[in-house]
Amino acid sequence: MTIQQPEVIAVARDGTHRFSKTPQPGITLLTGLGVQGDAHAGVTVQHRSRVCADPTQPNLRQVHLIHAELFDQVAADGFRVQPADLGENITTRGLDLLALPRGTRLTFPSGAAVEVTGLRNPCAQIDAFQSGLMRRLIGTDDAGAPVFLAGVMGVVLEGGEVTPGDAILVTLPPEPHEALRRV
Repeated sequence: MTIQQPEVIAVARDGTHRFSKTPQPGITLLTGLGVQGDAHAGVTVQHRSRVCADPTQPNLRQVHLIHAELFDQVAADGFRVQPADLGENITTRGLDLLALPRGTRLTFPSGAAVEVTGLRNPCAQIDAFQSGLMRRLIGTDDAGAPVFLAGVMGVVLEGGEVTPGDAILVTLPPEPHEALRRV
């Protein structure tokens, strides 16, 4: 049995609050801030709706990560999604991001590290991107509760470069593990 090493397949950033980001050859993570040059970088919330609610909230959404396997899944339903289309900064392969516990540390070869803070809350802009896609990114569990599939959010613990092809070292937090909730 071959175990795939989790890796980065794409990186992106965008200096404005557009839905999709622009793919890059590399991004720089800034400790405690997020992705250099990205509109969502900052110590406090930068997402427009969250700024309107309370601009002093800590920014638990500095970095957005999505697993490329999601693109494969939605393609089976006729949707065409590429890295950066859903606004993520880092697209991964070989890592079940949604199953990670809160506080998981993702480390890249440069020493850059991101701590997973929670699930991305899918928003109506997803349907503006492709009609019907949002429904595909919100599932339900056995109890009928919503399950968010649009990736995870994190904060930058250690700055450094992240580029496509980088391996990802996964370090779980001490037990008991806390399941991810939307942030």
